[in-house]
This record gives sequence, structure tokens and C-alpha cells, in this order.
Amino acid sequence: MAEKNQQTPLTPNVEEAADRIRELNEKLITAAKQSGNVSLDAYEKTLQSLVDFQQKAAGATQLDWVQALAKTHADFVTEVSTAFTKAARDVLK
Repeated sequence: MAEKNQQTPLTPNVEEAADRIRELNEKLITAAKQSGNVSLDAYEKTLQSLVDFQQKAAGATQLDWVQALAKTHADFVTEVSTAFTKAARDVLK
């Protein structure tokens, strides 16, 4: 018996299904990136509120060393979180 090199009726359906799956995956990736960016925005805002509160609380004290320590900590947290969010946003591009 000779082998036939013909497409079966199933082949177009498989290709269509693969195209639909590919399209769905692209939509999911886009949605995940958008969600990630929204989460990073919320993280930045929350962290900035925390840093602002810490600086205000430190400013209310009469002790210079407490103010200096709080400012140093706030600066450290800001620098680390900025680097983290920048790296995370680069990954989400």
C-alpha cells in the first residue's frame, strides 16, 4: 500500500486551535503585565506613605540622632525600593 501525504480533516482544526491558544496566551501575558504594573504602582505609593510618616514622626522628636537615623532609614528604603521597582518594571516590558 502506498502512503498518502494528504492533510486529514483534523489538521486545519489543530492549527486553528493552536492559533486560538497562541492568541489567548498573548492576551494573558498582556493582562499579567498590566496587573504587575498596577501592583507596583500601589507598592510605591504605600511605601512612600510609610516613608513620609516615618519622617514626620522623626521630625516630631527633639533628639537629633533619632531624626538622623529615621532620615537615613527612609533614604535607604527609598533607594532600595526604587531599584526594585525599576527592575520589576523592566521585566514587565
